[in-house]
Amino acid sequence: MKHDVHTVKRAINGDAKAFEELLILEEKMLYYKALSYVGKKEDALDAIQETSCKAFLSIGQLQNPEYFSTWLFRILIRECYQLLKKRNQIIPYEGDELFERLEKKQDSGVESFHLSEALSKLDSSYQTSIILFYYHDLPIQEISEIMEKPVGTIKTYLRRAKKKLKSELERSYQLNEKIT
Repeated sequence: MKHDVHTVKRAINGDAKAFEELLILEEKMLYYKALSYVGKKEDALDAIQETSCKAFLSIGQLQNPEYFSTWLFRILIRECYQLLKKRNQIIPYEGDELFERLEKKQDSGVESFHLSEALSKLDSSYQTSIILFYYHDLPIQEISEIMEKPVGTIKTYLRRAKKKLKSELERSYQLNEKIT
């Protein structure tokens, strides 16, 4: 979401009202993205609360006002990771919707259950890059900023994740055909 740079600059200079305006504009994005990571409404709200607090305390460090949303999203992802680490869980995802997006890109005919299983077997960095790219439709450059990795690394994560997903899905599909 593009913000009025003037409002972001006011927030950077300590205007609490401007910061509140920015958070109100981002509230739906924050909620749905947090929910997609942590899976529970209560945990999503906790992550948003922590994100808001940390963002307010560190907004003075934001150097590029035009990247406010990316900066805020990065803080949110870190908070979601912290919650998941506390619960000792991997990043969840909504398998049906993610499956539809992957199906459009790869013409896969495998059920979403198989995709959910295959995704759960990926390393967390591969899983995060796939979720951000296909589920959240973020460009590779923005994923690079969020994950704090070079663009080339993100491209490698996506390529390797797709390759591993493909082999897992093929294996799962073959096993399913033998059973039925």
